[in-house]
Amino acid sequence: MISLLIVDDEKIIRRGLQSVIERQFPNLFSYRFAENGQEALELLRQEPADMMFTDIRMPIMDGIELLEQLQDHPVKPEAVLLSGYNDFVYAQKAIRCAVKDYLIKPVKREELFAVLERLILDIRMREERADTAGEEARLVAAELVTLHLTQKDVGDAITPNKAGLSWLDAGYTLGLLTRRGEGAQASRADAAAFRNQITELLQGHMDWMLTRDGTGGTILIARDPVMFYQLAERWRLSGTESQLRIAISDSVQGIEQIRWAYSQAKQTLKYGILLPELDVLEHNGISERNERHVVPVELIRRIMNFIGLGRGDEIKQLLDQILDIRMISSCEIGYLERISQLLNEEVFDKLFGIYGYKVLGLLRSHAHVGHIGNYDRFEDYYTAVEQLLGSLDRFIQDRREKAPTEQHTMQKVVAYLQTHYADDLNMAVVSNHFSLNYSYFSHAFQEYSGESFSNYVRRLRLGKAKELLEYSDLKVYEISEQVGFENVKHFTRIFKDTEGITALEFRNQRRQKYE
Repeated sequence: MISLLIVDDEKIIRRGLQSVIERQFPNLFSYRFAENGQEALELLRQEPADMMFTDIRMPIMDGIELLEQLQDHPVKPEAVLLSGYNDFVYAQKAIRCAVKDYLIKPVKREELFAVLERLILDIRMREERADTAGEEARLVAAELVTLHLTQKDVGDAITPNKAGLSWLDAGYTLGLLTRRGEGAQASRADAAAFRNQITELLQGHMDWMLTRDGTGGTILIARDPVMFYQLAERWRLSGTESQLRIAISDSVQGIEQIRWAYSQAKQTLKYGILLPELDVLEHNGISERNERHVVPVELIRRIMNFIGLGRGDEIKQLLDQILDIRMISSCEIGYLERISQLLNEEVFDKLFGIYGYKVLGLLRSHAHVGHIGNYDRFEDYYTAVEQLLGSLDRFIQDRREKAPTEQHTMQKVVAYLQTHYADDLNMAVVSNHFSLNYSYFSHAFQEYSGESFSNYVRRLRLGKAKELLEYSDLKVYEISEQVGFENVKHFTRIFKDTEGITALEFRNQRRQKYE
């Protein structure tokens, strides 16, 4: 609402103006009243006003003196003079005091409303300019912090003092803010909405700022570390479904320490998987953990040896030793990160190297297992690893049992192709002929022959064509048709691309050997 102060020594005029204005502009103004200039000054010292209507002739302090006294005030209202005297001298003095308008009593409604509409527009434009300036200042401050995080040399064009960040010199704490389950998948729109929500919850607090870390992460910098706990509590009370997680640095001083504080918060955030019950994780609470424990490399390699042998119980026992929560909880988070990395390198990556596309579906469906940062709770990570190992064990065991039968079937397929190469062949026709699943047939054929079905058939047909070119007098188009190419143009192009010469050149070269 717009605050309006009406200054007049006659109550009937004060209340009359309020009544007229309220009917024309309902619920737009909040009103205060003063009987003279001295009383108006006291009210304005307590709380500024957006707009002021003041009479000129009043006891104790008149309207002109009131305006003169207000020239030294940091926040001055938009002033309109009221007078029963059409006196040019008063008007001159009012102009010198930057009065916005001058109304003669009795005030005409049309003139009053015209003045109010003009002043309302001025006030709204001033508010917009102030909001824009404030937003620009916040953006400059946020950009300065982001620059310090992402660049080694930010120059001195913008300083903390210019950006309104001088309070950082007195000490501050940096917090990295996330929502559980968000991972790194949040869109820009989601991240912006998240920051807006945080901003609303922090209304009323002093000396804080919200910014980005250069990779989409949200950073809160606050002078008082208690603010992080207050924010976590307000988030819980807001009824938001996702849980807010905050990782905070130790207290540091000066913008030069931003990177150090950020690295502490980023490292601290990793411990959320081991401390899921905490909304706020403090760096000083995790900095004393054991960094020297030896990672169980041999146990991880032993799991790889057991995969596919039907020794699921032994795999489970090994996994319990490797991911022993008692040991992991006492160690620095790098211990668990190294275990996760070795499971990827020594088990999952090696199995993919051996079985390729056949296990790709399993590994893709469990892609989250590759990084502990994808999990909010250690129990969830353990379960995901256990399930993936079980799936791989069963899959590879089943593959080994089926291998002899599969190889015999592929031998039949190759024999069939050797006989029917000139037919209208495609993978769907052949897989149906042998009553095999299309996808399974594609994988099995490539594993057996070392090349794809289409490449094998093309190579087979070209081999037959070269025999006919060398030992028969058939025309090129006749050979093309006999070996199964769809047309001679396609055949000549494939032949030239494969052999480097045309079919006729090939025939001439071969026949020269017999002359």
